[in-house]
Amino acid sequence: MGMIKYVIASQGDMELLIDSRLEMLKVVNALPSDHVFPDGFVAATREYFERGDQTTVLAMDQGVIGCATLCYMELMPTFSHPTGKRAHLMNVYTNSRYRRQGIAYKMVKILMEEAEKRGVTEISLDATESGRPLYHKLGFTESEECMVLNLA
Repeated sequence: MGMIKYVIASQGDMELLIDSRLEMLKVVNALPSDHVFPDGFVAATREYFERGDQTTVLAMDQGVIGCATLCYMELMPTFSHPTGKRAHLMNVYTNSRYRRQGIAYKMVKILMEEAEKRGVTEISLDATESGRPLYHKLGFTESEECMVLNLA
């Protein structure tokens, strides 16, 4: 394990973006390593990265060892969010061989700084139990405000 490099992904990193997201989904969902995702799902993921208003950080050490994505949303301005600019943190993942080294922390910090530059006033996320300590350390708090209706 050498020096870990953090890069904000560009369009030229498309295959790295797709591969890292699919690896993360396999691990988080306990899918077999040879799981094949439906073509439509992969195509929709690619399309989102191509046109989506997002920033993705890749942690690199002779290949991708971690990723984290911030998806930007613009909603109607409110008193507590006068710009209407919000973001949702997704796909925070570190390869198991590199965990507990502060990599996810560093990736999320980079995304938080990027969000501030863009005028984002709130970052939301869906946390796993194992991820909660990291997010608390970064200043995230539990929300009592949100309700969800699943339509699919």
